[in-house]
Amino acid sequence: MSPSRSDSSAGSSTSTSTSTSTTTTTTTTPDFDAASSFGKSAVEFAQQAEKLSYRHPEDGETDSIAVEARFPAPCDPVIVTSDGNRLPAVSLEEAHKLNILKNELEASHEPLADIRQTSRDDAATEKAQGLAAENEQNENGTQKDSKGGGGSLRSSIPSSHTNPLFPPLPLYGPPSVFRDIQCRLFRFTSFFLSMAFLGVIVLGSLFTSIPTFFQYLWQTIQLKNPDADRPFYEEEMRRRQLRKEQEQKWRRRRQQRRPLVRERVDDKDAEASDDNLEDCAGEPDPIVCDVGYYARRVGLDVETYEVQTEDGFIIDLWHVYDPEEYTPLPEEERTHQGDQKHKFPVLLIHGLLQSSGAYCVNDDASLAFYLCKSGYDVWLGNNRCGFQPRHVLLPYADPRMWAWNIRQMGVFDLPALASRVLRQTGFAKLGLIAHSQGTTQTFVALAKEQRPELGERLTVFCALAPAAYAGPLIGKMYFKFMRVITPAMFRLLFGIHAFIPLMMTMHRVLGAGMFQFAPVYVSAESMRWWLGRECFAKHKCILATKEEWRAEEREDEERSVVEAARRRDGEVDFGGLGLVGVGVDGESDEEDEGGEGEGEREKVHKRKSKGSSAWYNHQAPPFALWVCGNDALVDGDKLLRRFERGREPHVDVVHSKVIEGYEHLDVIWAMDAVDQVFKEVREVLWKTCDVRDMCRVPVGCEDVEKWERPQRGGSDEPE
Repeated sequence: MSPSRSDSSAGSSTSTSTSTSTTTTTTTTPDFDAASSFGKSAVEFAQQAEKLSYRHPEDGETDSIAVEARFPAPCDPVIVTSDGNRLPAVSLEEAHKLNILKNELEASHEPLADIRQTSRDDAATEKAQGLAAENEQNENGTQKDSKGGGGSLRSSIPSSHTNPLFPPLPLYGPPSVFRDIQCRLFRFTSFFLSMAFLGVIVLGSLFTSIPTFFQYLWQTIQLKNPDADRPFYEEEMRRRQLRKEQEQKWRRRRQQRRPLVRERVDDKDAEASDDNLEDCAGEPDPIVCDVGYYARRVGLDVETYEVQTEDGFIIDLWHVYDPEEYTPLPEEERTHQGDQKHKFPVLLIHGLLQSSGAYCVNDDASLAFYLCKSGYDVWLGNNRCGFQPRHVLLPYADPRMWAWNIRQMGVFDLPALASRVLRQTGFAKLGLIAHSQGTTQTFVALAKEQRPELGERLTVFCALAPAAYAGPLIGKMYFKFMRVITPAMFRLLFGIHAFIPLMMTMHRVLGAGMFQFAPVYVSAESMRWWLGRECFAKHKCILATKEEWRAEEREDEERSVVEAARRRDGEVDFGGLGLVGVGVDGESDEEDEGGEGEGEREKVHKRKSKGSSAWYNHQAPPFALWVCGNDALVDGDKLLRRFERGREPHVDVVHSKVIEGYEHLDVIWAMDAVDQVFKEVREVLWKTCDVRDMCRVPVGCEDVEKWERPQRGGSDEPE
């Protein structure tokens, strides 16, 4: 037993000695700390990179490992892989964690004597940046360091604040057996459940149209024309007759030309040669999904460009041109050259579930062809996925391919399209025209928290049926159902890939005769943003919560009462009005004891200025708005009131018009859209053009005077 005690004591003594020795060694030698720190950083970085990579490293895909997060916009990171490709849709926290770990790993290669001091400096810098980071971007859209360039741009953390209307997107991670099983399950269940949902809507639509059908049938039985009461019925008949006459002329020309063709080629190739030699003017009007076909019907043509967004999606850009004035470049030579005729460039963006072919379906009365023949250089932009979902890395079945909503369309797609048009044409600015959802993504992109620098590349933003506030249609029963269900139930019902892909299957099966340029692929996450319980359907506004915009409206009503009282003679007693002020921040002001008008005026002055809740800063371009007076989808009047009441002190509205009787699509498809909308759009584009001396004067704009922007102070803060 004694030896045991002795050994125990000796062991204790030895242990103490060793501990002391180890402590001394740790204090005096940095090699152990450096190696430990480097190893820990390497492991953590590898784990984070694996989480955000295209594929797991053990799959042998070493070229697709995530190496860095970049921030084209403060709240929208993209992941850069080791081979230079990009992946979309990760949260701010995950993106910044990757960059911080990478910086720590790179710092471990510094001289050992500097490691400990560098770690302390990095910790202090990180803390300061986390507290004082600003949503300010440099010319390249990269986040500026809050200290003015003293630290690493990659580790500079922008404010994590983002509007509650844009909740974080799901992070699916690289493929695994379990994830693949989940994806297959979602695709299986959503196929049948979404098809059942679509069937209910179709049946409901048929049921509600029964009275109209019987009314139509009864008028037909009475030998009355049920269409005679349609607006512009006589104009429809005139155009129908004109089209028949043109078709007859086309057929005669075709019969006269065919013998000449057959003298040169055999019968097998005659049809193809005939089609190449004969233009489409006057041809019968089949419904096809081909923008070029409709352009050739009116003597124009279209060339296609592929544009890659900053998060790796490949989208289509269509250039409409006049073959007599412009020769399209070969596909491999479409670089920074372009139209040498100095026609001012105009970019058009389409609406929800559409492509930009929506601007090309009415022959000469189509907005795209009308502007091209007027003398503008017309470009048609399409959003991600469209008719052919494409990404530099991600396949259709990968859920990361579909993890995007309206913000990504605004922050990534729109700037990419605008940049390509400017690069091709050589201009510094362009005119932007958007319809419906296209206006939404533009409103989002120009917001001061997103990519306000885009506004410096636009001469004007023409918004057709601007979609910023929801209309009464959002309250329909089937939309209420989508707003009530939880996000998990929404994904079970509509999946985590494309929204009701059956529609696209039917588009391919039935052909364009039923669908033409719509629908296109959109993500289920995008539709959840529009219709789900968290975002637009709940707040009924794209950049303000329901509480915020309602408080603004109440405040405006109170201001109107006070201002009306100021215009009256004598003293006014406000005590009987029950006037209680509600500020933008939602706090209520108490009534003055005496209820005197002076007290109420004082309260109004003490509240926040109208511009304190502005969506846009001084970089915003001029706005022009055409609002449909009978629009059930969106409420354009609320947006007009926002500008009229000074809520956006940095936005100049150069044109606004409410078109009574117009519905949501009438601004691009109505019989009289040329007179009501297109001519005014053409004039607005020209009067805001900043290089009029370098460009051809568009037809009908010879007497349009140039618009001069009012001078303002340099500060972003509203006066």
